[in-house]
Amino acid sequence: MKKLLLIHGIFLSIFLLYLYDYHFRESSSSPLSQEEEGLRGEISEKYVMVTFQAGIDYWKMPLKGFEDAAHALNVSVEYRGAAQYDVHEQITVLEQVIAKKPAGIAISAINPDKLTPTINKAIDAGIPVILFDADAPSSRGDAFVGTNNYNAGLTAAHKMADLLGSKGKVAIVTLPNQLNHQERTKGFLETITKEYPEMEIVAIKDGKGDQLFSRQMVVDILREHPDLAGIFATESNGGVGIANAVQSVKTHKKIKIISFDTDKRTLDMVKEGTISATLAQGTWKMGYWSLQFLFHLNHKLNPSSEEGVSDATLLPPYMDTGITVVTKENVENYYAK
Repeated sequence: MKKLLLIHGIFLSIFLLYLYDYHFRESSSSPLSQEEEGLRGEISEKYVMVTFQAGIDYWKMPLKGFEDAAHALNVSVEYRGAAQYDVHEQITVLEQVIAKKPAGIAISAINPDKLTPTINKAIDAGIPVILFDADAPSSRGDAFVGTNNYNAGLTAAHKMADLLGSKGKVAIVTLPNQLNHQERTKGFLETITKEYPEMEIVAIKDGKGDQLFSRQMVVDILREHPDLAGIFATESNGGVGIANAVQSVKTHKKIKIISFDTDKRTLDMVKEGTISATLAQGTWKMGYWSLQFLFHLNHKLNPSSEEGVSDATLLPPYMDTGITVVTKENVENYYAK
């Protein structure tokens, strides 16, 4: 009898060990359990950020976020970008990056339509792609991480109306071929048109993302509209060029300028009052979450409903990284520490 009980005990122990091992293997293979344990990759995994006008200050914070996420995940990153504001150069850079077969690519698209075929080429090669800052919605990129740019334009319109007492002529200097700038312009234009009947948009000009060119555009606008009351710049180089133009042209009243982003030149002009306000984007978050998204995709930690998790995937197709209005009152908070 004792021998029989001993045999039963052995079989029961084996069965319990089997159940424990099965449960352990199932739980450790789950993406959610890996998330709880802490995500760690390999240094040999390389993720690449691709931009344009690679030397400008704007990219420093997205890259810092990208690098901070890499440190947290134990992976490697590389920064590549077109030197100029040139879509063909960015396509060439992206082709070169694809050829190296990185673990993932985060790209800000200088032109949503012209970049789409090359972005899709990366997807076809099995490389996850996250769009950040400037989207290419017709592409098969996995997600977009960045500002709600229509809302940013809307916010700028309300701020301009506040500065001008809801009346006066206003101009816009933008980058008409870049989707994020198109959306900022649209948000500003539609809000002014619908909500402020005593305000008028008298000019929308291409500043080409260049300080000197934007300056000349404003000089031309002021010749035609000497009673101009305000100017909205959808990017920082344009904002600085506009401020320089306004300072150089003698007008009978101070023109209100709203710019974009928080490079030092822009912040200095906000501090001195030449630029009335600028819109700060969540640029560090763009880089940080772009890499987190890429890591999830590369490690297949984004289960679909077919795998029985839920109808919603772990990663949203769009993440809004937010904006803040920067004025003289809070400008000191935005200088690099």
